[in-house]
Amino acid sequence: MKQAIVDFERDEEGHWVARLACGHGQHMRHDPPWQQRPWTETEAGRASKIGVVVECLKCDRGEVPTFPVE
Repeated sequence: MKQAIVDFERDEEGHWVARLACGHGQHMRHDPPWQQRPWTETEAGRASKIGVVVECLKCDRGEVPTFPVE
């Protein structure tokens, strides 16, 4: 199911997690050469992704939201 990114936070290991409109989180790692997301490294880069729609597999599986939904 497609969901918009509403915010970002760091997990316990310091990786960026996108908070989605559905209440789920999705890691957004920059880990070359496997994952190329240099925009995660700056506040401006992350801000540019607010509102971007991504596929939420947790919604597809019917998982309970991790974050409160506003």
